[in-house]
Amino acid sequence: MVISKKEKNDILIDKKLYTISAKNEHIIIEAKKLSIGYTSRKKKTFIANHISFGLKKGELGAIVGINGIGKSTLLRTLGRVQPKLSGSILINNEPLESLKSDELATLVSVVLTEPIASKNLTVLQLVSLGRHPYTNWIGTLSADDQSKILKAINMLELDHLQHNKCYELSDGQLQKVMIARALAQDTEIILLDEPTTHLDLYHKVHILKLLQRIAHDTKKVVLYTTHEIDLAIQLCDKIFVMNRDNNSFGAPCALIESKSFEDLFPKDAITFNPESGSFKINK
Repeated sequence: MVISKKEKNDILIDKKLYTISAKNEHIIIEAKKLSIGYTSRKKKTFIANHISFGLKKGELGAIVGINGIGKSTLLRTLGRVQPKLSGSILINNEPLESLKSDELATLVSVVLTEPIASKNLTVLQLVSLGRHPYTNWIGTLSADDQSKILKAINMLELDHLQHNKCYELSDGQLQKVMIARALAQDTEIILLDEPTTHLDLYHKVHILKLLQRIAHDTKKVVLYTTHEIDLAIQLCDKIFVMNRDNNSFGAPCALIESKSFEDLFPKDAITFNPESGSFKINK
């Protein structure tokens, strides 16, 4: 796979990303020397270390790696669902831990894999919950709130389903509703954990292309975890490859050239073809 001149410039930018001034206004979310894991009984269990990357406005990014490497833990840490162990996370150059909860809710929306509390809500009602950070104490929706809700429903192509109950939806339709709720929240950053799980190939691609369009058209940062590395290579602007202590980050073509995908899996079972940008099963 040939790297274009623009992508070569991106590689240089990425290499300088962590030495330039923290005042760089182009980086929306940034991790620096981050370590993630869990704390219990005053004991820290480290899952992954040496995590450094940054995403700019309008970029679609993916976090990839083998099962158990810490992808979901990283995403939850970036969304402050769980605390970091060391290092730093910056949102618009501000430390994540310094942001108040109501302020964070206007900057970062998170779509996790946990089931929704009630599938008895309609699509419209569930998407409307995305406006919670902006409503008054009784949850009154303003005209602006309603406009953002309907815009999110329209962008996710859910107009014909907005009055359906969520229990009536397919897995793919429900995933689109969850993304629409995050979009209605109108944050600069949308984090999604495995948004294409349980979907067939067509619907995986459909969801990812919608995420790509959201990032590019609305200039939001969209970052998701995935096992679908082949699709991420084709659709994402940037990828963070989790590989124990040998993590890497950059544009897909740059990662291919640096052989970042080639030792993710045992080579006697799966090999990566840099020409096609895909994995091949060894028979």
